Amino acid sequence: MENDLIRYRVRLADPAGHRYAIRLTIPQAAPEGQALSLPAWIPGSYLIRDFARQIETLHVRGPQGPVEVSKTDSHTWRCAPSAGPLEVEYVVYAWDLSVRGAHFDESHAFFNGTSLFLAVHGQEDRPCLLELTPPAHARGWRVHTSLPPAHGHPGCARPRGFGLYLAPDYDALIDHPVEIGTPQCVSFEVHGAIHDMVFTGVLPNLDLARIAADVRRICAAQIEFFEPLTRRVPFLDSAERYVFMVMATGDGYGGLEHRASTALMTRRADLPTLGGPKAPTEGYQSFLGLVSHEYFHTWNVKRIKPAAFAPYDLARPSHTRLLWVFEGFTSYYDDLMLLRAGVITEADYLRLLGKTISAVHRGGGRLKQSVAESSFDAWTRYYKQDENSPNALVSYYTKGALVALGLDLEIRRQSGGARSLDDVMRLLWDRYGRDFYRGRPRGVAEDALPALILEATGTDTAAFIARHAEGLEDVPLAGLMADHGIALRWRAAHPRPTLEARWRAADGGLLLTTVFEGGPAHRGGLSAGDVLVALDGLRVADTAGLERLLDAHRPGDTVTAHVFRRDELRQYRIRLGRPPALECTLSRKA
Repeated sequence: MENDLIRYRVRLADPAGHRYAIRLTIPQAAPEGQALSLPAWIPGSYLIRDFARQIETLHVRGPQGPVEVSKTDSHTWRCAPSAGPLEVEYVVYAWDLSVRGAHFDESHAFFNGTSLFLAVHGQEDRPCLLELTPPAHARGWRVHTSLPPAHGHPGCARPRGFGLYLAPDYDALIDHPVEIGTPQCVSFEVHGAIHDMVFTGVLPNLDLARIAADVRRICAAQIEFFEPLTRRVPFLDSAERYVFMVMATGDGYGGLEHRASTALMTRRADLPTLGGPKAPTEGYQSFLGLVSHEYFHTWNVKRIKPAAFAPYDLARPSHTRLLWVFEGFTSYYDDLMLLRAGVITEADYLRLLGKTISAVHRGGGRLKQSVAESSFDAWTRYYKQDENSPNALVSYYTKGALVALGLDLEIRRQSGGARSLDDVMRLLWDRYGRDFYRGRPRGVAEDALPALILEATGTDTAAFIARHAEGLEDVPLAGLMADHGIALRWRAAHPRPTLEARWRAADGGLLLTTVFEGGPAHRGGLSAGDVLVALDGLRVADTAGLERLLDAHRPGDTVTAHVFRRDELRQYRIRLGRPPALECTLSRKA
């Protein structure tokens, strides 16, 4: 019965003030006093974000009137004992233009359930009704979400999408983000499943047909990869369609996976237009790689999970040493699926792979932290990076992708080409993923991977994983790729002498954002945060100006650098270095 369900009503209350008004109706509160909480983090983004800080007001009423409520920690409230139903009214401030939170203004509304929906403690397994009400300030707005409409309930979502939606439990409720507005949309069907693409932002002359055709090929390749016989999509057990929600901005990039949708942010310039070039630009390939990455998560992370995430504990960090498997393997397959789908060429793929190898080798952190340690420390280090992070950390995304590549090549080598990492992914899907949302949730144990690889391929990779994932050794890609006819070479990105630092424009000079350990800038005394204003007595106003000054020198020359550290002018002598050969190029041997 509808009256027995936990019900959430979302009203788009104040576009100028960026506020949602939420009404939560609890048919039967806990007699000892009902506890309510908002998640402290969102799955897929491993940082405590304290979404509850955006709840501005919260009031509770029972059958006899107002109910006293007190906060017991940073994201939990407890209501005084009250017999019968409770009605909770609260206001959420939503001005986070990202894939993780909630955003609302006069142009659109977007939210993740983790930002809006209080969990009713002890009743998280109960079905939930979500009511979305049409805005008073705008006409023509439509709702886009993968959450199924509440079929059979009075008030079921109507053609524009406003009305009732039904989630089987709280975990499902918060795993279907919602976009409301007037975006540009395109739909396509793959193996019997509807996929919607929803583009929000100012996007003149967007080539929707081209994007849909390319993304359809990517989706088909991934479905056929995991289900070569049945071609069955995994999300039809929890949704009627898959939704790509794309926010286009001037400089944004990122994605967050959900069980039947993904939220994406991309640069406007990376999307193709009807009047633009026909050959795929590097920016468009980057966008397609992001789409491929998040769609692959439909299998790997949303259903195949580490045991630490089965189920999620959204009140506190959930540590695992396996993010290099779940994010790293996904990062390996995202561009590989572009190649298999035929939306990029082999030369494009080798260029993208070379960029990943270069990125990993640029940072000295890979010699201090393993990808297993990076996975475990994601909460306190990877998601809280600072100016020294390239010297201290390694990315479980990028080096995880290289470990996956190495494992794939090693399995192929040992099995004479009969087996590959593909066999491992299909075993993971068979054992841990296919039935995850059908009452059989099971996660991958921390130490399970070597045995699973052995079972799937007959290949013993325990020592490989110990050296390159649990340990600090670089993956021996040059030799492994040579066996497959690919030459790996290193070269300097440019001939000029180097400071080995990163910088960006700042008032009056260049702000050093990273100083690489052991490089000329580090040895000469420069630090991240310094503003470089002059070199050899000549003003440094921008990157081009600095490069012109460096072009006049040779490696080994000593120059005088003037910097502001805070408000103090300081002088340093820097011996310029030889440009390091850290740019990886890959090519097929003739």
